[in-house]
Amino acid sequence: MMNIRGAWDSLQHHVRQPIVVTGIYALLWCLLWLDARIWFRFEPWFHALWFLAAAPICYYWAKHFRKKSKIAFRAVLSFSWLPASQFFTSLPLVFSKYNLSSSIANAGLFGAFFIGLAWVVWWVDRETKRTNDSHEKKRIWDPRRLSAWYFGRKNPKLRQSVFTLVSYTFIFGLMLLILTKLNGCSLYEAPVGGGEEKQLRQVVKIQKVEKKKYVINPYSSVLFNPPPIDDVKLRVLEVTEHLYKIGQGKADGAGYSAGTTRGKVRFIRLKYDGGDWEQDMDRGSDLNLLTEYGVRLGHKVSDRPEPMEIRRLKAFPARKSPPMVYMTGQQGISVSDAEIKILREYLLEKHGMLFADNGGSSGWEGQFVGMMRNVLPKVEPISVYLDHPIHSIPYQLPKLPIVAPHGRSNALGWVVDGRLVVYYHPGDIGDAWADGHSGVPREIWESCYQLGVNIIYYAHAQYNQWLENTEE
Repeated sequence: MMNIRGAWDSLQHHVRQPIVVTGIYALLWCLLWLDARIWFRFEPWFHALWFLAAAPICYYWAKHFRKKSKIAFRAVLSFSWLPASQFFTSLPLVFSKYNLSSSIANAGLFGAFFIGLAWVVWWVDRETKRTNDSHEKKRIWDPRRLSAWYFGRKNPKLRQSVFTLVSYTFIFGLMLLILTKLNGCSLYEAPVGGGEEKQLRQVVKIQKVEKKKYVINPYSSVLFNPPPIDDVKLRVLEVTEHLYKIGQGKADGAGYSAGTTRGKVRFIRLKYDGGDWEQDMDRGSDLNLLTEYGVRLGHKVSDRPEPMEIRRLKAFPARKSPPMVYMTGQQGISVSDAEIKILREYLLEKHGMLFADNGGSSGWEGQFVGMMRNVLPKVEPISVYLDHPIHSIPYQLPKLPIVAPHGRSNALGWVVDGRLVVYYHPGDIGDAWADGHSGVPREIWESCYQLGVNIIYYAHAQYNQWLENTEE
């Protein structure tokens, strides 16, 4: 008797332990999924590794049920689709392959839909065979029974199948809508520090002076005109000196007085319907600019760009919002009335700034200006001249850098209470930030980096001043 009890306790222990491990992993998987969707606290490689960690758990349960229960075995394989699709969605992000990641995510979603549909069809069919009773005279509402009154007498099985498909699609779509509407509570914090709003100077320094002396053989049969004996060749090195600590405030290190020790400058790109919002992202455009900003100004920066839906701007509280968001493309722009309202609230109430870049179409400007007419109906766009601070601090730009002109040669701006809340660039500046700089000359891509640095700095400096002037 004791041996039987001991064996039973041992069996319970061996079964209970995998269940506990699986439950803990499932909980952490949900939290990490929320992080990938909402919080962005962990890097893509961490997400990929954690979703990959589900493999031994799924393998254990599949092996456990393979000979015991075909239904349970198939259920394990079906649930394994979730971490597997998340792994293959996260993996391309490690290498900044955003388009590939988006395609895999869509494929994973369609796969989850059809797997769930298969299970629903199987369950309804099994329940129909178990509970069907066509001899009952009372009105039947149960959709699992072919004798339900709303299926009628002709082709009840077909009508049941159509009802099942429509109902499942509606519920799946509703759950997807709820999950995609999750915004959570996001925070943006700039790096703490100080500095001055000064221009970075281009300084020419004499690095080394080399004197070359020539010895001439007077008996040589070769006649030539020698250079002067005291000819001097100067090797000149042009450098950018950080003569100033660029920032705002008196704290140590370059940064912003209202920032935090854990704060970083981040680059957020808006996702929208109707166009190619992700243009040049796979070529390192955003990350290259962010890196250049950190190197040139000495501010702490994030090590990855952040593509973000417009609706997620609503999740940021008023004093912890991104000072700047970026938007580009060359096709159509389609934003909903709700997204228009969120953008207006972000620009006016949360003191944000929108930086837009025409990615390669003369029609995109009209699309963007039309969108801004709805976002800021009382504000007309103006030309942003070269004497504006956004073109002079920290870099003085002699002209607006244009990679490829798309209709105009000047920048447009939307100004509210003296602050530039929207900056529109007409010449595909993102191409110059991308790997290889799209083949444009060095002076062009260098100026494009300088303009990008200026815009990021202007947005953060304006936001920092607003935080200081409106201390709670």
